[in-house]
Amino acid sequence: MGGGPSKKLKAKPTRRPGLKDPTSLASETPFTVSEVESLYELFRKISSSLVNDGLIHKEELQLALFKNSSKRNLFLDRIFDLFDVNGNGRIEFSEFVRSLAIFHPKTTDQVKASYAFRLYDLRQTGCIERVEFWLHGQLKEMVLALFYESELNLSDDVVETIVNKTFAEADAKGDGKIDEEEWRDYVAKNPSLLKNMTLPYLMDISVAFPSFVLNSTDTSQ
Repeated sequence: MGGGPSKKLKAKPTRRPGLKDPTSLASETPFTVSEVESLYELFRKISSSLVNDGLIHKEELQLALFKNSSKRNLFLDRIFDLFDVNGNGRIEFSEFVRSLAIFHPKTTDQVKASYAFRLYDLRQTGCIERVEFWLHGQLKEMVLALFYESELNLSDDVVETIVNKTFAEADAKGDGKIDEEEWRDYVAKNPSLLKNMTLPYLMDISVAFPSFVLNSTDTSQ
């Protein structure tokens, strides 16, 4: 066979399909590059549990977190909406990493408090409204969902007492709603409110995936 000297092909660095620039994501979050790569394996597992399209749909996130994909959960709805930063109804990998970073133990309480405020601002009005709780029952439903997922099955009366106490203490201006400034002040006095905003296993995600995800997404095998 004629022609010039054969060119030696350079081996291309292996890169998992769909994993783009883990270094950039690591620089923007508390995660290391290797942790971002590990998170991609977790993301890939969740995103292929129902629809294998490289994106996480709400039903797939619900299956991963709560082991079912159909029962409506207001807490899941809010978490999904906040993870879905661009609002296209699906969670991309970069959104997944940046959102999980909020729950990292190294993320400041100030950032966590702001995220928690957005979680409770159901109508996205910039405040947590008392009228929203009384007229629509959504805030109460959210609190019930949070306690239910924490395996604390409290009565409606107890939850109502908790919500009323929160409003009485947090609504410093007495206008029937809690703005973000009031919320930050209240959280500063009650740091235990942010307990569910920290996931300790994110400190070393390369070593151990969260077992609830691995267990719940292996049901098809």
